[in-house]
Amino acid sequence: MPVFAQAVAAVAPAGAMAVIPALVFPALVFGTTGPNLVLTFGAAMAVMVLVALCLRPMAKRMAAVSGLYSYTAKGLGQRTAVTVGWSAMFGYGLVAMASLLVVGTYVVQLFIHLGIPVADPKFSAVLVVLAAAGAACFLMVKGIQISAWSTVLMESISIGVLAVLLIVYFAFNAPKASVENVVVWNGNFDSLSIGIVVAISAFVGFESPTTLGGEARKPFISVPRAITWTPIATGVLYLLAVTAQDVALNAAPANITASSTPLSDLFFQTSPVFAAVLDLGIAASWFACAIASVNALARIFFCMGREGVAPRIVGRAHPVFRTPSMAIMVVMPVVAIVPIAIIISGASPERGLVNLFTLGAFGYLGTYILASASLPFFLRRIGENTYASWILAAATCLALGWVLWTAAAVSIRTGNLQIFIYGGVLLASVIYALFLHLRFPERLASVGIYDETRESDLFHGSPIP
Repeated sequence: MPVFAQAVAAVAPAGAMAVIPALVFPALVFGTTGPNLVLTFGAAMAVMVLVALCLRPMAKRMAAVSGLYSYTAKGLGQRTAVTVGWSAMFGYGLVAMASLLVVGTYVVQLFIHLGIPVADPKFSAVLVVLAAAGAACFLMVKGIQISAWSTVLMESISIGVLAVLLIVYFAFNAPKASVENVVVWNGNFDSLSIGIVVAISAFVGFESPTTLGGEARKPFISVPRAITWTPIATGVLYLLAVTAQDVALNAAPANITASSTPLSDLFFQTSPVFAAVLDLGIAASWFACAIASVNALARIFFCMGREGVAPRIVGRAHPVFRTPSMAIMVVMPVVAIVPIAIIISGASPERGLVNLFTLGAFGYLGTYILASASLPFFLRRIGENTYASWILAAATCLALGWVLWTAAAVSIRTGNLQIFIYGGVLLASVIYALFLHLRFPERLASVGIYDETRESDLFHGSPIP
C-alpha cells in the first residue's frame, strides 16, 4: 500500500486533472496560442510510459532508498548520479512548492464560494500554506504508513468528487457543449512542445516509489508494478478529463479562462456548492502531492547525507519512527517559503504555478534522460545486457531530448529565464561532482553504496541456508 499510495499521491491525479489542463489550455507559459489538450496529454503520456519501461528493469533488480539517483550510480557512474540527484531534488522541490501554492489558492477560493468573509486573501493564503506545510511535516516524520494511508484516502475521495462533478456539469450543460475543438490543432509546434512540458508535470512523481525500496515489502514486485501502471492509469484519466475540460473551457466566457481557478469558477456558474466541493477536492489532492514529493526528495537527500556527499546531519533518521526526519525538517521550510513569497509579491497564482510546474518539469526531464540512459549500462554491469535495452533507452532519450530541446529553444527565443535557471542547477551539480572527484574521491566513490539489496527483500520465511 505505501508504494502504490506514494505513486498516486506524487502524481496527484485529481488535482492534476483539475488544474494542469487549465494552465495548458491558454498556454500561459509563453503567451502562445494554446495547443490541443488531447494531443498534448497523449504525447506526454507516451513519453512517460517509455520512461517507466526503462526504469522497470532496474527497479526489479535493485531496492534503493534514493531511487533514480542510485540506479544512475550503478549505470553511468557516481559523478553522473550526483547530477541526477540534484536534478531530481530540484524537480520534487518545485512540484512540492507548486502543490502548496495550489492548496493556499484553492482553500481561500473555498471560503469565498461558501460565502465566508476573507478580509485579506493574501494573508489567509499564507496562513493556509504554513498550516499545510506543518501538517505535511508532521505526517512525514511520523512514518510512511501514516502518510501513505492519508494521501491515498485524499486522492481517492478527490478523484471521485471530480468525476461526479464533471458528469453533473455536462448533464446540466450538454446542449451548450461542442466537441469540434477537441480534435483541432493549430499546427504550432512551439506551443505543443511547451504544452507537453507542462503536461508532463501532471505525470512526474510516478517514479517516486523507487525511493521506498528500503521500506517497502517485496520491493522487487511492488515498486516495478507501481511505476509501470501509474502513468498508464493516470494517463487514461487525464485524457478523459482534458477532453471534458477542452469542451467546457472552449465554451466558457473569457473571464473564466483567464481566472486563476478556471474550473472552479466554471462550476460556480452552475452551483456554489459544486464549486466549493471541487475546491476542497483539489486542495486535498495537491496536499497529498506535496507530502509525496517531499517524501521522495527527503529520501534522496537523506541518502546523500549518509554517503557524505551532502551534510551528514541530513543523513540522520528519527530515533523512534526511523524516518529521514532531519532531511524533512531541513527541506520543508525551503519548500514553504517560495509559495509564500509568490503570494506576498502579488504575482498571479496561475503565472506562479506555470513557472513552478515548468521548472519542475525541466528537472524531471533531465533526471529521466540520464536515468533512462543508465538502463543498458546497468544491465551490462550485472551481465544481463540485451539489444532491446539499448533500443528502448535510445528511443526514450531521443523522445525526452526532443521535448527538452524544443522547450528550451522556445524559452531562449522568448527571453524566459526558466531554462537558464535549470541550466545553472545542472552546471553547479557538475562542478560539485568534479570538486568531490578532486578533493574527496572516497566520498564520491561511496555514492550508491548505501542502497543494498537485503535478504528480506527477496525472501520471506526461513533465511537462505
